[in-house]
Amino acid sequence: MTAPYLLTFVPILKEKVWGGRRLTLYGKPLPRGTLVGESWEVADLAETSASGGGGGEARSVIAAGAFAGRTLHDAMEAWGDSLLGRARPAADGGFPLLVKFLDAREHLSVQVHPSPEYAREHPGAHLKTECWYVLEADLGSVIYKGVKRGVSRADFERALRSGKGEGVVPLLEAVPAVPGECHNLPSGTVHALGAGVLVAEVQTPSDTTFRVYDWAKEYGRAGRELHVEQAMACIDFKPAPRAVKFVGEGTVPMASTAFYSVTAAGRGTTEVAGECTVVICAAGRIAVGDLRLKAGGVALVPASVGIRVDHTEGAALLVGLALHAGGVADGQAAIEG
Repeated sequence: MTAPYLLTFVPILKEKVWGGRRLTLYGKPLPRGTLVGESWEVADLAETSASGGGGGEARSVIAAGAFAGRTLHDAMEAWGDSLLGRARPAADGGFPLLVKFLDAREHLSVQVHPSPEYAREHPGAHLKTECWYVLEADLGSVIYKGVKRGVSRADFERALRSGKGEGVVPLLEAVPAVPGECHNLPSGTVHALGAGVLVAEVQTPSDTTFRVYDWAKEYGRAGRELHVEQAMACIDFKPAPRAVKFVGEGTVPMASTAFYSVTAAGRGTTEVAGECTVVICAAGRIAVGDLRLKAGGVALVPASVGIRVDHTEGAALLVGLALHAGGVADGQAAIEG
């Protein structure tokens, strides 16, 4: 059997009405004339929603080495614990993370993912905890996350049910989008990625999403269905976690959840061993063992492969799986992505 080795994948590109062309600067082969909102870098979904992932499965294809042309799922089945280490697969047997780049030329919908309580009571709904690391942001761009202090459930529901829901936007906390900041968005946090922002996204592998506002009037879009009842049952009215800032050097913990951890690293080297780790080049150039990555490059280090990440000339995001990742982070589409 082929021994585990460092994996790279063919990006899975997703056209979106809100997408742009900036992912070309991160090495993504965008078809001419298309607006691409998402590049799925590490994915292992047996099923996706029609408007989220496009329907059907989405499994990353290995780009090089003995397993070239086969999928991440094939590697998981062949290598087992040698790939995942002490982490576990998702409840459907897939890889327990989904890693993407998002290019928001326009605002994404205001949305919320199922709270833990809602997911327990509704078997078809799945948690989606995620975080955004800001790579680029236009002047004045924002990220919407959580509701403002003092906004009650009754206030929010009243705004949501009036008109077409535009009244919810002034109730949201809007924070400046700043390159180098990471925003943790636990399941249940109402949020929207603002126009002009490019992020690396790490999330549990689910696209169960409840929309509360779709910016149809502002952008002349055909308004999509809103999910008022489901959203109101899921929204957490506590303040969203504050952003964590990376200044370009050292190693800084950016996000820590029950499913994954994200560490930013720059101007040095980091040993990776014993833990399945996704390495993202966020800026400049880095070396992952003998592999050289430019900004936008992504590699997966199996748990049994010890390797050194040299980030002296760039910035790296090191994404590790929590020991009990999987199972709880079950996830395919229930409604919409």
